[in-house]
Amino acid sequence: MNNILNSELPTKDGFFGEFGGQYVEDENLKAEFKKIYEAFLAIKDDKDFNAELNYLLKNYVGRPSPIYFARNLSKKYGCDIYLKREDLNHTGAHKINHALGEALLAKKLGKKKIIAETGAGQHGVATATAAALMGLECDIYMGEVDIKKEKSNVDKMKILGANIIPVTAGSKTLKEAVDASFAAYSREYNDAIYAIGSVVGPHPFPMIIEYFQSIIGKEARGQFLSETGELPDYVLACVGGGSNSIGMFNGFLKDESVKLVGVEPMGKGEKLGENAASLTYGKEGVLHGFKCLLLQDEKGEIADAYSIASGLDYPGVGPKHCHLKSIGRVDYKTVTDKEAVDAFFELSRLEGIIPALESSHAVAMAIKMAKDFQGKKFLVNLSGRGDKDVEFILNSQNI
Repeated sequence: MNNILNSELPTKDGFFGEFGGQYVEDENLKAEFKKIYEAFLAIKDDKDFNAELNYLLKNYVGRPSPIYFARNLSKKYGCDIYLKREDLNHTGAHKINHALGEALLAKKLGKKKIIAETGAGQHGVATATAAALMGLECDIYMGEVDIKKEKSNVDKMKILGANIIPVTAGSKTLKEAVDASFAAYSREYNDAIYAIGSVVGPHPFPMIIEYFQSIIGKEARGQFLSETGELPDYVLACVGGGSNSIGMFNGFLKDESVKLVGVEPMGKGEKLGENAASLTYGKEGVLHGFKCLLLQDEKGEIADAYSIASGLDYPGVGPKHCHLKSIGRVDYKTVTDKEAVDAFFELSRLEGIIPALESSHAVAMAIKMAKDFQGKKFLVNLSGRGDKDVEFILNSQNI
């Protein structure tokens, strides 16, 4: 097995197999990325940095997040289904894990501002939270569609002092928010750092986010062994850009007995523009400064992505996911909007846990697979809680 799987870091040029890299023409930006790369390599092994980060993860975020045996769900579907409760983190999702790391890195580099994008708003809330804690200015770019859909998270960001900048181009969702935030960063990099929200973008951003998110899998593996005395048969996580799933999968990549399943959004259907399943339907291309599997039309233009879950509607995916697919280490499957919504209610009403629509995709796949793999042990990364989705779900389902 490729050695890259045994490390959280890519090659020195930022590649995972054929994917990743740094496709950027601006020499000034390249120089800035080199500074960020060198600073990150220095601080990840720095005693004081790690002491501060570990203190915050424990006493501010509330880590370790527990694993929970979903006994009612398990009984109904004939399997042992466990949840890694990232939804219990401060700010309600896994995003705070890397947001704190990025904010500390910004301080180390002497930056005064954080620039970020957000889709569902969880990365935005986490970044705004970290910026408030560290005394940094914060600009959050968010698509106009998502601003209306995720009002509760927008309100939280405003309360935390972030400047919310609506994006009205294109589909007015996550891809355009990334476009706008990158453009702003290219003008302000002397004073700001770009706090990207997933394992995407030009090198070194994917490896930085992956590093901070890998705590999920490291915790989960030890917790599952402690709880059950063995490893799970299947580990599942939803995949948009891919941060929560890479964080979870990294804890089990060396365990050949553990089958890893990434769950993409099939949305409304298989047609281009109806889903955001880039690993399923994507072709190799360059997006936002990195090479990945990318949804494209017949002319090779970037296609619109769609998912009921705002955090998953990105037309590309992190380079390590592309590599893991290419070597067959992770099996990538899809779940429709309807299946995700059904799982949203199933978990809520059987276990009293309201999941994020993003996380509901992984729950839905566990339910589907349980019917064919009776008696097996499933570990699902519950990447976020569904507070942000409640109003949208109630309105869209006419409840």
